Amino acid sequence: MSKSKAVAEGRRSFSERNRLSGGYLLKKTAGRVTFKILRFVLIFGLCFMILEPIVNKFCVSIMTEKDLYDTTINILPRHLTTGNYSVVMELMDFWKALFNSLWISIAVSIVQIAACTLAGYGFARFKFPLKKFWFACVILIILIPPQTISSPLYLHFRFFDVFGIFNAVTGSPINLRGSVIPYFLMSAGCMGLKNGLYIFLVRQFFRGIPKELEEAAYVDGCGTLKTFVRIMLPDARPILTSCFLFSFVWQWTDSFYSALFIGGKKLLSTGLASLADNFTNYFQIVNQRTGLASEALLQQMNATGVLLVVTPIILLYLIAQKGFVESLSSTGIKM
Repeated sequence: MSKSKAVAEGRRSFSERNRLSGGYLLKKTAGRVTFKILRFVLIFGLCFMILEPIVNKFCVSIMTEKDLYDTTINILPRHLTTGNYSVVMELMDFWKALFNSLWISIAVSIVQIAACTLAGYGFARFKFPLKKFWFACVILIILIPPQTISSPLYLHFRFFDVFGIFNAVTGSPINLRGSVIPYFLMSAGCMGLKNGLYIFLVRQFFRGIPKELEEAAYVDGCGTLKTFVRIMLPDARPILTSCFLFSFVWQWTDSFYSALFIGGKKLLSTGLASLADNFTNYFQIVNQRTGLASEALLQQMNATGVLLVVTPIILLYLIAQKGFVESLSSTGIKM
């Protein structure tokens, strides 16, 4: 089309162009506008569902006690205070709990990802006896909630022994409760928190990588282990980033395994779970009375504690979001 014809086409009114197209232009434009509106509503709704609880908890956490009982206040407080954070941080022993949660979550996540990567790569690339049966066991790990095996886990690590060796040497089994050793043992054996899911995701990712890459490495003289370390692991960086984030977040907020194994060690998850009881005792001491704290105050302390617990997770996601999004876009579900 020449320049003069393009200019003339641009000067035509929308109604004229629609008439010349037999109504097709109007249908196409209406469909495109409708799709954009629906997409906006959907994205706005999803963002609202995610951000609204966080914004609500933040507003509640900076309210004074007077604002809590003011029925004219919906979200934004009239009087601001940061005293609630000081109280909650003291009751949770925040900095000590933050340090313990940080190093335990990072260490356990690294062990989990290392073990699950090896298992997922084996399921994706090698043939071995009862392969389908063992992979079905991996799926069962995903489906069966950990609470169903809490009693065997408790007894196993409370009276820990290996083929009766400890009992024969020391005269009694070893009590591993109250330490992080059960965490590391379960993670190294791919029986930690959500390990079945990580094995599944890693398996699916490696199944999507062409086998020609490995065959070329074998031709060049690389062995199985060297091929895995030098060729496959660099390509698997996105999925490993996602699995590490999942593992860290679940470990960070876990209170079931923490209460079952670690016991008295201060963690953010266990501190948040006991925050209501601790605040009740604190309230009675400060106010010199035996009455219980009001439900509104308990909810305010809980909202403040939740914000303190999830803030490091949000910061971690903001730092690692590029790798996380990349893994979501590149990982296929291929059976």
